[in-house]
Amino acid sequence: MSHSTSTHASRFPDANGYYGDFGGNHWPPHLGPVLEELTAAYEELRSSPDFWHELDKARAGLQGRPTPVHHLENISDQVGGARIHVKREDLNHTGAHKINHCVGFALLARKMGKRKLIAETGAGQHGVALASAAARFGLECEVHMGAVDVDKVNTNVSLMRLLGARVVPVASGQSTLKEAGDSALQAYTEQHAHALYAIGSAIGPHPFPMIVRDFQSVVGHEARAQFLSITGGTLPDHVVACVAGGSNAIGVYSGFLDDPEVALHAVEPLGRSGQPGQHAATLTFGRPGILHGARSVVLQEDDGGPASVMSIASGLAYPGVGPEMAMLRESGRLSIDTVSDEEAVTTFLRVARSEGIIPALESSHALAFAIRLAGDRPPTERILVNLSGRGDKDVDFVLARRDGGGPLRG
Repeated sequence: MSHSTSTHASRFPDANGYYGDFGGNHWPPHLGPVLEELTAAYEELRSSPDFWHELDKARAGLQGRPTPVHHLENISDQVGGARIHVKREDLNHTGAHKINHCVGFALLARKMGKRKLIAETGAGQHGVALASAAARFGLECEVHMGAVDVDKVNTNVSLMRLLGARVVPVASGQSTLKEAGDSALQAYTEQHAHALYAIGSAIGPHPFPMIVRDFQSVVGHEARAQFLSITGGTLPDHVVACVAGGSNAIGVYSGFLDDPEVALHAVEPLGRSGQPGQHAATLTFGRPGILHGARSVVLQEDDGGPASVMSIASGLAYPGVGPEMAMLRESGRLSIDTVSDEEAVTTFLRVARSEGIIPALESSHALAFAIRLAGDRPPTERILVNLSGRGDKDVDFVLARRDGGGPLRG
């Protein structure tokens, strides 16, 4: 059974949906009954072994779970420090960890009698995963996507449409992930009687962060058991994940939150620089605020509105972070680090050429930091990276900006 029963998961969130000072429900009051309906339905199913058994069955057949833990031998030898291992979430059907909670939401929607799934997407991985899950469970699917990202990862747009989803381009604001989220929330507000919002990350009002964490915890619990088997009973010294909203991060962390000897590293996109509007490093530069229905840490303008953000990785271009991630930062459980666009692209190419694995640009941020960390740690230590997605969607974009393997062009 995939459902997390760890000490941490049993403590958070509290009855009001808070993770320490963060979380809650900050949607308009008239949507309170909608969230109460979802909370009640999920809490009932959450305690049902039959629900988790059905979910595991769907994951095995549709997704191809479990995904393996793999040792990056060549890069580890090149670095000469700590050994680097990866959790191969890129091997999921549709190419990323996103399908873990998409299949969960699809099953939840069917149990609730809903006939449609609504969501936002950035890099398109969540949208493709949701479209696939909706097709599997016989549901309609509507995906909102920033117009910039529609042009940037058009292959994923084609896949969504092939799978039967309606793709809604969003041309307001920066036309990226934040605006797509705004549009999807509005659509859910209008269609909640027959639709379920399958949020794209561990963000939003309660109970969404809890639901996404529970569905994604399969990553961490699989990885923990696999790592213990590989090493003969030793846990990793470090667990590394890229962070925007936080779904892949909280997923892999879930297997290790109750192990204080395991250091948890959250890697954020520094973009072009640490200057405002040139990055999306929320935990590094943000401050408490409310975004998409929850109190969390937010990159903000002087007037309190969400700041402009930038990352070469579309899935990381978000001015907020999930409330559980904000709590883990405030408690000191997370180490926060940043990686620039240039370092992520260099790592993208290095992993492809050294290991035969093409990582997503999002995952390349985590891998870049892991390589840096490995160089500073002894060979006796082991690093586990959540390789959250594959980079097929990024190949043309990256190569178009390279000149014979030279520096990234703007």
